[in-house]
Amino acid sequence: MTIVHKAGNIHKNSNGFSRFKLPNTPYNPACVPANAETQIPIEGIDITDVGTEFFKEVRESYKHDKNSHILTSLLEKYFKDTDFPNSLDDIWKTSYDNGRFHLFNGILYHRVHDKIHSLNLSEDRTMERISTCAWWPCWRKDVIEYCHSCDRCQKANKATGKSSCLMINIQEPSTPWEVVHMDWVTTLPPGGEISYNSCLVTIDRYRKTPIFLPFHNDDTAMDTALLIWNKVISHTGLFKNIIRNRDPRFSSDLWAN
Repeated sequence: MTIVHKAGNIHKNSNGFSRFKLPNTPYNPACVPANAETQIPIEGIDITDVGTEFFKEVRESYKHDKNSHILTSLLEKYFKDTDFPNSLDDIWKTSYDNGRFHLFNGILYHRVHDKIHSLNLSEDRTMERISTCAWWPCWRKDVIEYCHSCDRCQKANKATGKSSCLMINIQEPSTPWEVVHMDWVTTLPPGGEISYNSCLVTIDRYRKTPIFLPFHNDDTAMDTALLIWNKVISHTGLFKNIIRNRDPRFSSDLWAN
Protein backbone atom coordinates (compact mmCIF):
# COMPACT_ATOMS: atom_id res chain seq x y z
CA MET A 1 0.00 0.00 0.00
CA THR A 2 1.27 3.45 -0.93
CA ILE A 3 0.10 6.66 0.76
CA VAL A 4 0.33 9.76 -1.40
CA HIS A 5 -0.12 13.23 0.14
CA LYS A 6 -1.64 15.89 -2.05
CA ALA A 7 0.35 19.10 -2.11
CA GLY A 8 -1.46 22.10 -0.65
CA ASN A 9 -1.49 25.76 -1.64
CA ILE A 10 1.18 28.10 -0.27
CA HIS A 11 -0.16 30.82 2.03
CA LYS A 12 1.17 33.86 0.20
CA ASN A 13 -0.37 36.49 2.51
CA SER A 14 2.32 36.01 5.15
CA ASN A 15 2.49 37.80 8.49
CA GLY A 16 4.13 37.41 11.88
CA PHE A 17 1.80 34.54 12.83
CA SER A 18 2.03 32.62 9.56
CA ARG A 19 3.90 29.38 9.11
CA PHE A 20 5.20 30.78 5.85
CA LYS A 21 8.50 32.52 6.59
CA LEU A 22 8.60 36.28 6.01
CA PRO A 23 10.84 37.41 3.15
CA ASN A 24 14.12 39.10 4.03
CA THR A 25 13.05 42.58 2.89
CA PRO A 26 13.18 46.02 4.54
CA TYR A 27 9.49 45.58 5.49
CA ASN A 28 10.47 42.65 7.72
CA PRO A 29 11.42 43.87 11.27
CA ALA A 30 13.96 41.02 11.49
CA CYS A 31 15.50 41.80 8.12
CA VAL A 32 19.23 41.12 7.80
CA PRO A 33 20.93 43.26 5.12
CA ALA A 34 22.82 41.36 2.46
CA ASN A 35 26.08 43.15 3.28
CA ALA A 36 25.76 42.65 7.06
CA GLU A 37 28.68 40.82 8.67
CA THR A 38 26.93 38.39 10.98
CA GLN A 39 27.14 34.65 11.38
CA ILE A 40 23.73 34.13 13.00
CA PRO A 41 20.69 36.08 11.75
CA ILE A 42 18.90 37.96 14.54
CA GLU A 43 15.14 37.47 14.49
CA GLY A 44 14.24 38.97 17.88
CA ILE A 45 15.80 40.53 20.96
CA ASP A 46 14.51 40.28 24.53
CA ILE A 47 16.16 42.59 27.07
CA THR A 48 15.55 42.54 30.82
CA ASP A 49 17.03 45.41 32.85
CA VAL A 50 17.18 44.84 36.60
CA GLY A 51 17.87 48.51 37.29
CA THR A 52 20.52 50.30 39.33
CA GLU A 53 18.22 51.00 42.29
CA PHE A 54 18.19 47.35 43.30
CA PHE A 55 21.99 47.12 43.41
CA LYS A 56 22.17 50.47 45.22
CA GLU A 57 19.90 49.16 47.98
CA VAL A 58 22.03 46.03 48.27
CA ARG A 59 25.21 48.11 48.67
CA GLU A 60 23.59 50.39 51.24
CA SER A 61 22.45 47.42 53.30
CA TYR A 62 26.08 46.47 53.96
CA LYS A 63 26.65 49.76 55.78
CA HIS A 64 23.72 49.64 58.19
CA ASP A 65 23.80 46.04 59.41
CA LYS A 66 26.19 45.23 62.28
CA ASN A 67 26.49 41.53 61.58
CA SER A 68 27.07 42.04 57.87
CA HIS A 69 29.88 44.50 58.64
CA ILE A 70 31.54 41.92 60.89
CA LEU A 71 31.16 39.19 58.29
CA THR A 72 32.59 41.44 55.58
CA SER A 73 35.63 42.09 57.76
CA LEU A 74 36.05 38.39 58.45
CA LEU A 75 36.15 37.66 54.73
CA GLU A 76 39.01 40.07 54.07
CA LYS A 77 42.32 38.30 53.59
CA TYR A 78 44.40 40.51 55.90
CA PHE A 79 42.02 40.12 58.84
CA LYS A 80 43.34 37.54 61.34
CA ASP A 81 41.57 38.36 64.63
CA THR A 82 40.03 35.05 65.75
CA ASP A 83 38.06 36.67 68.62
CA PHE A 84 36.19 39.03 66.32
CA PRO A 85 33.46 36.46 65.43
CA ASN A 86 32.44 36.41 69.11
CA SER A 87 30.88 39.85 68.67
CA LEU A 88 28.26 38.36 66.36
CA ASP A 89 24.78 37.63 67.64
CA ASP A 90 24.29 34.08 68.92
CA ILE A 91 22.25 32.90 65.98
CA TRP A 92 24.79 34.46 63.61
CA LYS A 93 27.64 32.65 65.34
CA THR A 94 26.01 29.32 64.59
CA SER A 95 25.42 30.33 60.99
CA TYR A 96 29.01 31.53 60.62
CA ASP A 97 30.40 28.31 62.11
CA ASN A 98 28.28 26.30 59.67
CA GLY A 99 29.67 28.30 56.77
CA ARG A 100 26.52 30.17 55.79
CA PHE A 101 25.42 33.75 56.27
CA HIS A 102 23.26 36.32 54.53
CA LEU A 103 22.76 40.02 54.03
CA PHE A 104 19.13 41.05 54.15
CA ASN A 105 17.36 44.35 54.68
CA GLY A 106 13.80 43.42 53.77
CA ILE A 107 13.85 44.22 50.06
CA LEU A 108 13.19 40.56 49.29
CA TYR A 109 9.76 40.85 50.91
CA HIS A 110 8.83 43.59 48.48
CA ARG A 111 10.09 41.63 45.48
CA VAL A 112 8.45 38.34 46.42
CA HIS A 113 5.26 39.42 48.18
CA ASP A 114 4.31 43.07 47.62
CA LYS A 115 4.95 43.80 43.95
CA ILE A 116 2.07 43.65 41.48
CA HIS A 117 3.36 40.55 39.70
CA SER A 118 3.74 38.75 43.07
CA LEU A 119 -0.05 38.83 43.66
CA ASN A 120 0.30 39.06 47.48
CA LEU A 121 0.78 35.34 47.93
CA SER A 122 -0.23 33.49 51.09
CA GLU A 123 2.23 32.55 53.84
CA ASP A 124 2.91 29.08 52.45
CA ARG A 125 3.42 30.24 48.87
CA THR A 126 5.59 33.17 49.96
CA MET A 127 7.82 30.83 51.98
CA GLU A 128 7.95 28.42 49.06
CA ARG A 129 9.15 31.17 46.72
CA ILE A 130 11.71 32.58 49.18
CA SER A 131 13.10 29.11 49.93
CA THR A 132 14.24 28.82 46.31
CA CYS A 133 16.35 31.99 46.35
CA ALA A 134 17.33 33.00 49.90
CA TRP A 135 17.98 31.92 53.47
CA TRP A 136 18.58 33.68 56.81
CA PRO A 137 18.21 32.75 60.48
CA CYS A 138 14.57 32.28 61.53
CA TRP A 139 13.44 33.16 58.01
CA ARG A 140 10.18 31.22 58.28
CA LYS A 141 9.16 33.13 61.40
CA ASP A 142 10.05 36.45 59.76
CA VAL A 143 8.02 35.64 56.64
CA ILE A 144 4.94 34.73 58.71
CA GLU A 145 5.22 37.95 60.74
CA TYR A 146 5.60 39.99 57.56
CA CYS A 147 2.53 38.38 55.95
CA HIS A 148 0.52 39.06 59.12
CA SER A 149 1.58 42.71 58.97
CA CYS A 150 0.50 43.06 55.32
CA ASP A 151 -2.59 45.28 55.31
CA ARG A 152 -3.81 43.99 51.97
CA CYS A 153 -3.58 40.35 53.07
CA GLN A 154 -5.49 41.02 56.29
CA LYS A 155 -8.32 42.74 54.40
CA ALA A 156 -8.70 39.88 51.92
CA ASN A 157 -11.56 37.46 52.45
CA LYS A 158 -10.46 34.33 54.25
CA ALA A 159 -12.39 31.23 55.18
CA THR A 160 -12.89 31.36 58.95
CA GLY A 161 -15.13 28.33 59.39
CA LYS A 162 -14.51 24.64 59.06
CA SER A 163 -13.50 23.35 55.67
CA SER A 164 -16.16 21.60 53.65
CA CYS A 165 -16.04 17.83 53.47
CA LEU A 166 -15.98 15.84 50.27
CA MET A 167 -19.24 15.34 48.44
CA ILE A 168 -20.91 11.98 49.03
CA ASN A 169 -23.37 10.32 46.70
CA ILE A 170 -26.80 9.83 48.27
CA GLN A 171 -27.79 6.19 48.25
CA GLU A 172 -31.34 5.88 47.00
CA PRO A 173 -33.65 4.31 49.62
CA SER A 174 -35.52 1.06 49.02
CA THR A 175 -38.23 1.56 51.65
CA PRO A 176 -40.27 4.56 52.84
CA TRP A 177 -38.81 6.83 55.53
CA GLU A 178 -35.37 5.29 55.21
CA VAL A 179 -33.81 8.57 54.03
CA VAL A 180 -35.41 11.92 54.87
CA HIS A 181 -34.69 15.59 54.15
CA MET A 182 -35.14 18.21 56.86
CA ASP A 183 -35.08 22.00 56.71
CA TRP A 184 -36.79 25.06 58.19
CA VAL A 185 -39.06 27.68 56.71
CA THR A 186 -38.49 30.72 58.92
CA THR A 187 -39.66 34.34 59.35
CA LEU A 188 -43.31 33.41 58.96
CA PRO A 189 -46.07 35.60 60.45
CA PRO A 190 -47.02 34.39 63.95
CA GLY A 191 -49.95 32.02 64.01
CA GLY A 192 -51.72 29.57 66.29
CA GLU A 193 -52.44 29.71 69.98
CA ILE A 194 -48.76 30.10 70.96
CA SER A 195 -47.67 32.19 67.94
CA TYR A 196 -45.61 29.77 65.88
CA ASN A 197 -43.32 31.65 63.46
CA SER A 198 -41.44 28.79 61.73
CA CYS A 199 -42.10 25.44 60.11
CA LEU A 200 -39.96 22.30 60.19
CA VAL A 201 -40.32 20.44 56.89
CA THR A 202 -39.55 16.70 56.78
CA ILE A 203 -39.75 14.93 53.39
CA ASP A 204 -39.46 11.21 52.69
CA ARG A 205 -37.01 10.72 49.82
CA TYR A 206 -38.64 7.44 48.71
CA ARG A 207 -42.25 8.61 48.28
CA LYS A 208 -41.76 12.41 48.51
CA THR A 209 -44.24 12.52 51.39
CA PRO A 210 -43.94 15.78 53.40
CA ILE A 211 -44.62 16.45 57.08
CA PHE A 212 -44.98 20.07 58.24
CA LEU A 213 -44.47 20.83 61.94
CA PRO A 214 -45.04 24.28 63.53
CA PHE A 215 -41.99 25.64 65.28
CA HIS A 216 -40.41 28.69 66.95
CA ASN A 217 -37.26 30.41 65.73
CA ASP A 218 -35.70 30.40 69.20
CA ASP A 219 -36.26 26.69 69.91
CA THR A 220 -33.16 24.69 70.85
CA ALA A 221 -31.66 21.43 69.58
CA MET A 222 -33.43 19.57 72.40
CA ASP A 223 -36.79 21.05 71.32
CA THR A 224 -36.09 19.98 67.74
CA ALA A 225 -35.17 16.43 68.75
CA LEU A 226 -38.27 16.04 70.93
CA LEU A 227 -40.51 17.40 68.19
CA ILE A 228 -39.13 14.96 65.59
CA TRP A 229 -39.29 12.04 68.04
CA ASN A 230 -42.88 12.68 69.13
CA LYS A 231 -44.40 13.88 65.85
CA VAL A 232 -42.44 12.03 63.13
CA ILE A 233 -40.49 9.01 64.36
CA SER A 234 -43.43 7.81 66.45
CA HIS A 235 -45.37 7.33 63.17
CA THR A 236 -42.65 6.47 60.62
CA GLY A 237 -40.00 4.64 62.64
CA LEU A 238 -36.29 5.45 62.89
CA PHE A 239 -34.50 6.91 59.89
CA LYS A 240 -31.36 5.48 58.38
CA ASN A 241 -30.05 8.79 57.03
CA ILE A 242 -31.04 12.42 57.61
CA ILE A 243 -30.04 15.00 54.99
CA ARG A 244 -29.97 18.49 56.49
CA ASN A 245 -27.88 21.65 56.63
CA ARG A 246 -25.37 22.79 59.27
CA ASP A 247 -27.86 24.56 61.48
CA PRO A 248 -26.73 24.51 65.15
CA ARG A 249 -29.97 22.75 66.06
CA PHE A 250 -28.87 19.85 63.84
CA SER A 251 -25.10 19.92 64.43
CA SER A 252 -25.42 19.84 68.23
CA ASP A 253 -23.78 17.03 70.23
CA LEU A 254 -27.30 15.97 71.18
CA TRP A 255 -27.78 14.44 67.72
CA ALA A 256 -24.46 12.60 67.89
CA ASN A 257 -25.56 10.88 71.09
